[in-house]
Amino acid sequence: MANIYYDKDADLDVLKGKTIAIIGYGNQGQAQANNLRDSGCKVIIGSIKDPSYDQAVKDGFEVYDIAEAAKRGDIIHTLIPDEYQAGIYKKDIEQHMKRGKALCFSHGFNIHFKQILLPKDIDVIMIAPKAPGAILRRMYQQGSGTPGLLAVAQDVSGQAKQLALAMAKGVGLTRIGVVETTFKEEVETDLFGEQAVLVGGVSELMKAGFETLVQAGYQPEIAYFECINELKLIIDLVYEHGIEGMMRAVSNTAEYGGRTRGKWVIDERARETMKKMLAEVQNGKFAKDWAAESQRGIPELKRMREEAQEHLVEKVGRDLRKWAGIEK
Repeated sequence: MANIYYDKDADLDVLKGKTIAIIGYGNQGQAQANNLRDSGCKVIIGSIKDPSYDQAVKDGFEVYDIAEAAKRGDIIHTLIPDEYQAGIYKKDIEQHMKRGKALCFSHGFNIHFKQILLPKDIDVIMIAPKAPGAILRRMYQQGSGTPGLLAVAQDVSGQAKQLALAMAKGVGLTRIGVVETTFKEEVETDLFGEQAVLVGGVSELMKAGFETLVQAGYQPEIAYFECINELKLIIDLVYEHGIEGMMRAVSNTAEYGGRTRGKWVIDERARETMKKMLAEVQNGKFAKDWAAESQRGIPELKRMREEAQEHLVEKVGRDLRKWAGIEK
């Protein structure tokens, strides 16, 4: 059984007298910085001069360039995109990682795949909210929170776990529960889940279903409703009641069809493909591929984005969302 920690297990006093330097003020940076400040922590922001820098100033934070924030901070919490972390760390942060400081992440990609080598003499920890920043902030403001993960990669002080728990409490994760994990487990499960299910798998499944119906002569609008629009309703049921709870909520016809035919799609070949995807995450091949793509300026990703925008499913979806008042 996993170790799960709650508010009673964490002490915000661990953060007293410490300055938390949030590096990056994007989706997660903005939410975590505001939650930590509202929890009574001293927070400063390190950012490049872009709109997020201006937003941090507007929100009332002390904002510095990244190197200065890293110098001033006792806890350096890095919340910039994975592909920029290693370069910015080497350029602006590494020289300020002195004994007694701590380095914190919300995703362990660069530590696990050794894009950033563990600095000597400091604690290296992770707190990872399992929600987008906007939801993390909203739930905190409502007096609740979101679940999250906690990990320690290096404990020099002997207090790294207590520090991570305090950070998790400040962000609001321990209100619901923070699960103890490792950098390895967090990174590998996160990448696999994104690729096989959440982003890659489900997107391709929706498009394949849509294309199958359209190619068979059915109206694209009907195909979109059946294969894409209604997925939200199903996922909401799973979120609230689990897979079997969803099965109880749909019709007997839908349940029978799903139980008897679903495995035709997710068959042994699909499962073997998932195992291959996981292996490429575990052995570092995906990380190398992504690092190489990033260094080239993401040309392949840009090409795929442009190609996807031209797909019929996007045109139909935009029209239907406008018609339904979902998108302006």
